[in-house]
Amino acid sequence: MTDYTTRLKNLRREMNIFEMDGFIIPRSDEHQGEYVAPCSERLAWISGFTGSAGLAIVLKDSAAVFVDGRYTLQVKNEVDGDLFDHCHMADTPAHDWLNARLAEGMKLSYDPWLHTGAGLHRIKQACEKVGAKLVPAPHNFIDAIWTDRPAPPKAPVRAHPLCYSGQGHDDKIEKMATTLKEQGQDCMVLTLPDSIAWTFNIRGGDIPCTPVALGFALIHSDETADLFMDEDKISEEVKAHLGDKVRLHQPAEIGTVLDQLGADKKTVRFDGVTGAEWIHSRLSHNGAKVVLDDDLSLLPRACKNATEIEGMKTAHRRDGAAVVRFLHWLSKQEAGPDVNEMSVSKKLDHLRAEDDLFFDYSFPTISGAAENGAIVHYRVSAKSSIPLPKDGLYLVDSGGQYMDGTTDITRTIVRGTPTPEMKDRYTRVLKGHIAIARIRFPKGTTGSQIDVLARQPLWQAGLDYDHGTGHGVGSFLNVHEGPHRISKVASKVALDVGMVVSNEPGYYKTGAYGIRLENLVHVLPSEGGEREMLCFDSLTLAPFDQKAIDKSLLNAEEIDWINTYHQRVYDELCPLLDPADLDWLKVATQPIV
Repeated sequence: MTDYTTRLKNLRREMNIFEMDGFIIPRSDEHQGEYVAPCSERLAWISGFTGSAGLAIVLKDSAAVFVDGRYTLQVKNEVDGDLFDHCHMADTPAHDWLNARLAEGMKLSYDPWLHTGAGLHRIKQACEKVGAKLVPAPHNFIDAIWTDRPAPPKAPVRAHPLCYSGQGHDDKIEKMATTLKEQGQDCMVLTLPDSIAWTFNIRGGDIPCTPVALGFALIHSDETADLFMDEDKISEEVKAHLGDKVRLHQPAEIGTVLDQLGADKKTVRFDGVTGAEWIHSRLSHNGAKVVLDDDLSLLPRACKNATEIEGMKTAHRRDGAAVVRFLHWLSKQEAGPDVNEMSVSKKLDHLRAEDDLFFDYSFPTISGAAENGAIVHYRVSAKSSIPLPKDGLYLVDSGGQYMDGTTDITRTIVRGTPTPEMKDRYTRVLKGHIAIARIRFPKGTTGSQIDVLARQPLWQAGLDYDHGTGHGVGSFLNVHEGPHRISKVASKVALDVGMVVSNEPGYYKTGAYGIRLENLVHVLPSEGGEREMLCFDSLTLAPFDQKAIDKSLLNAEEIDWINTYHQRVYDELCPLLDPADLDWLKVATQPIV
């Protein structure tokens, strides 16, 4: 077993050497992405927590791990409560926890490469409130004691063809340069790997489940660019793709180039929400005028062009066929020790990987039976895997990265006979899903304005769920993509044509079962009315489990939506399935009458 006690002891010894009273360990890397390379899994290494979002703070005599509502069960299972407090970010945010433990003169340290200025703001306020100081660490203390830390990834970079991207990278850079000139800015820093991948029409494999290459970039107002990326990963073919207007540099050279921008008194656009504080400080301290504003690639990347939407559609048809083959196979598997979370997950993964355009999974498959289904981002392991129940629910959330699109689908499947409560909860979740799927809304509407529709059927029964209703999804890019979302959290970004977003309400009963029903949808115009209206169209194609539906809770419009959707699933997947799978799908999509 991993000795986290010794790791904490070694970390505190390293802190003491440099006279620091605390150290912050986020679940992030230098690029602030959701998924990180093994060499950047510092939070998991020090605490055991493997979720995709979290934060640890280690002081001399106490420590805590902070997670959101998706991970409250997972953190209890993975992190020793004798070593770390388990804190819900909403109930006990990091700044409140610090307020009770910091004192005047104490120094709390952090690695400026792993934090944004915006992310440090509340912690800095907490320090100032008690007379403590928030200071950059001389180096990352975790890296100093992680003796067998994996090497940085060096997956080869590949050009992303125009037949999938729909727009050349020269055109993208030209449009950004025009905006920079209009706003009196000399250049913009790109730090997000997906922004760089989209802008330069390149893909990579440095991050699990995410086809990006790690690096940084500068876009200049003269329509040239600097790309900071390990040249060992870049072939002559990719160099030719990038062209003469893109200058290549090793990642370590970024400091020198930023210093020159400062010396030349350049005006630099920098996204303070997503960019590392190290870059911001380097520019500011060396004389550059830093303008904190959005990464100019975010909205164009989110609003998929016609080529990208068509690619998403074709990817989802093939993905839907793989899911149907899996559901048919699973329906024939009798309960037993060999039919467990891990074995059925591997079956689904194998079916996806048979696709000629398959690149990777879009995230590790969430395969949760019975009580494990109530862990929102549960990750099955050989140790945790349990058999699927003879009677009960099985939740599977999965997706693929294909050259022409990214998929993400969740289905909750009945094994044997569901209880009346399970059917009630399933149907309420489905009603919320349908409400989002059917909504028409005026242009300018944000996801936070429609989030309530997904929750209302659950609220009526005194129920809710602790995660957002929808996240943006990239085109052969990040499965979680901003800046748009559907969530209780207020958003300033309106939903717009071409955006892809998930529709995934859920319900989770701790220790019993979980339910989530997720389709990806894209935004398109909706004709009719005095105002410009928009609506959603489903990309995901797979049946809902009718054995879990309580028809008495549905109204006529909801029944019609299910029947219409199921007919579409059958019609679009029909050419991709063999006769046996098609016969099963015909029964699974029969109309509710």
